[in-house]
Amino acid sequence: MTKDEDLPFDPKMLDKMARVCIKFGLNLQHGQDLIITSTVESLPLVRRISEEAYKAGAGVVTTILSDEELSLAKYRYGSEESFDKAPDWIFNGMAEAFGNNTARLAISGDNPMLLSGQNPEVVSRVGKAMSIASKPAMEKITNFETNWNIVSYPGSKWAKQVFPELSEDDAVRKLAEVIFSASRIDGENPLEDLNIHHEQLKKRQEWLNEYSFKSLHYNAPGTDLMIGLADGHAWKGGASMAKNGIICSPNIPTEEVFTTPHAYRVDGIVKATKPLVHRGTLIDGIEVRFEKGEIVEAKATEGEEVFLQLLDTDSGSRRLGEVALVPHSSPISQSGILFYNTLYDENAACHIALGQCYSKCFREEITANPKAIEASGGNSSMIHVDWMIGCDELDIDGITSDGTIVPVFRNGEWANEI
Repeated sequence: MTKDEDLPFDPKMLDKMARVCIKFGLNLQHGQDLIITSTVESLPLVRRISEEAYKAGAGVVTTILSDEELSLAKYRYGSEESFDKAPDWIFNGMAEAFGNNTARLAISGDNPMLLSGQNPEVVSRVGKAMSIASKPAMEKITNFETNWNIVSYPGSKWAKQVFPELSEDDAVRKLAEVIFSASRIDGENPLEDLNIHHEQLKKRQEWLNEYSFKSLHYNAPGTDLMIGLADGHAWKGGASMAKNGIICSPNIPTEEVFTTPHAYRVDGIVKATKPLVHRGTLIDGIEVRFEKGEIVEAKATEGEEVFLQLLDTDSGSRRLGEVALVPHSSPISQSGILFYNTLYDENAACHIALGQCYSKCFREEITANPKAIEASGGNSSMIHVDWMIGCDELDIDGITSDGTIVPVFRNGEWANEI
């Protein structure tokens, strides 16, 4: 469905999404180049974003498309050697572009279970090769060196995974409605609605930064976890300024405020509250135990082999790079839908992320210095994988440097009014 007339939803909503991407998500500047990564099925949105980008004065818009059958060809017919190779030259070029102020837009929406029938060991090898090859480009993104944004498109395979009881057209229509609503583009003035929402997120991050907690204590069924926060950490959320001086909103939608945990100060047990889809495999029933920041015990009721392979990616993949707070009452949570898509599922619940930290989640004097980030407790890894641990029974206490305990969450909600 790459033509407007074939879409089972109002194409005008894509016009609104494209404007929001360029004007709010990216805040694309006159003369700035843009790289778009997307699936072929998302072309109706890609075309509109390209048009909006050029209307905003973009220099060059470059689109890199992926296709499910092309992706599967490697797994079906590739040689053993091919599983450990990835096109690093593409990512090196992207890294150079991002370093020269090119903006980045990613459109998700592909089939989350595309690789579910493939050999998990091969999937892990291909994924690791891609992680190594893409690291130079992804470091520019995780270090927030340029303005970037990710949004979703209601792909047909994704829609059927979320709504298997519906016909394909009805599933796409339903998923589109949810995406547009969660992204706050279904109102009369999306830009105004988004600005109001992001002001609320800003107030939350300011409150957390005022306390500058030393650690957070999580309590819920199956969870008793103490997460030490990195020295000099800073809470972020919503729109913020990239290192190139452009204020952008990396995720649409977003309901989270987040920061960097200390890679060596996490202890206790934690149980996931939602499944994780990683490289086409559903991983459910995750339970882990941390000691001194490292996962020393891990299990899952489904997809355990893939989860354990993920943990063994590199020296930083058993440690945390992000902690994020999302109230159980968030619109995405209240929808009751499991999206099989991290962009949406992470905005339905408090979550933590294995792997690479975000350098922007430190005070200004630290964020530009990789050695200072490491010394402050920031984690380094080829991966950054979010998984959800929030629920309506979750309590979180903030603990200050003098030992004062401050309620942060009670029963899955903020414990205080802002």
